[in-house]
Amino acid sequence: MAGCVARRALAVGSRWWSRSLTGARGPRPLCAAGGAGAFPPAATTTTRRHLSSRNRPEGKVLETVGVFEVPKQNGKYETGQLFLHSVFGYRGVVLFPWQARLYDRDVASVAPEKAENPAGHGSKEVKGKTHTYYQVLIDARDCPHISQRSQTEAVTFLANHDDSRALYAIPGLDYVSHEDILPYTSTDQVPIQHELFERFLLYDQTKAPPFVARETLRAWQEKNHPWLELSDVHRETTENIRVTVIPFYMGMRWRYCIRLENLDSDVVQLRERHWRIFSLSGTLETVRGRGVVGREPVLSKEQPAFQYSSHVSLQASSGHMWGTFRFERPDGSHFDVRIPPFSLESNKDEKTPPSGLHW
Repeated sequence: MAGCVARRALAVGSRWWSRSLTGARGPRPLCAAGGAGAFPPAATTTTRRHLSSRNRPEGKVLETVGVFEVPKQNGKYETGQLFLHSVFGYRGVVLFPWQARLYDRDVASVAPEKAENPAGHGSKEVKGKTHTYYQVLIDARDCPHISQRSQTEAVTFLANHDDSRALYAIPGLDYVSHEDILPYTSTDQVPIQHELFERFLLYDQTKAPPFVARETLRAWQEKNHPWLELSDVHRETTENIRVTVIPFYMGMRWRYCIRLENLDSDVVQLRERHWRIFSLSGTLETVRGRGVVGREPVLSKEQPAFQYSSHVSLQASSGHMWGTFRFERPDGSHFDVRIPPFSLESNKDEKTPPSGLHW
């Protein structure tokens, strides 16, 4: 298209997003997305940007979704903030924030080498730093197009307190880091398609953002707080592959969410996993297998990240997990990527975990 300037596009499966930047000469025309790529860092952008989408297989024209806002460098996003996920590309809305402790081994102070211990590698002293995450709803229209994930993210609960194998899932709930959010505004009174959107949020045009929490959301957050709460995040990078782990206690078992990110331009493929699981009962279990959750994801410049969730049970009230992922390069060589050690703590076992969705 003639006159299309400063075009940026993000490919998410078959859904394409495009934004045009306002420059010194005034607003540029909104351009159709013509190629894959990722949004550049938006933290320093101070111009208005328009967000649109089209479904390429059906050949639809661009439809206006909203207008981008400047990402916040300081402070938190409020309940009702609309956003585009900067890594996975889906539309979502913020429900409420969590203040987590981020243990980043990439910036940890180096301590004298130690022998391997149940906490993991043991070669670094890691101090946690407060970091903001958000509980969010995912737009159901975008779920089929998120190819960089093993499944649409969901928060799982125990469906039966006496059977740790029975799980209940609330689909379309996710945890998002502050820097993953590209905020935008919309004039649509129901901009996100999710069965809980109108049950949790009320449109109020006098507010900014114009979606406020209903009492239903406040009650749900209070009742399920111990099992939704995100408290610790663990991160480590090996050979430009960053692994982030977020563990959650569910009652009788744990859920952990893992994101793999390729920070380089070279294509790599995950081939094997190697876990070591230590229980305070004194047992040390080793688990090896092909890929993760039945997948062997490829991490490339076009699709640099993959995320999945899994579960683990212990023979004691707490323990630790750590391990490695084995990746393969295009030339057939392999390298191991460390999984940062993380604790599995049942510090909420004095309360009864929810069985299903509590209102």
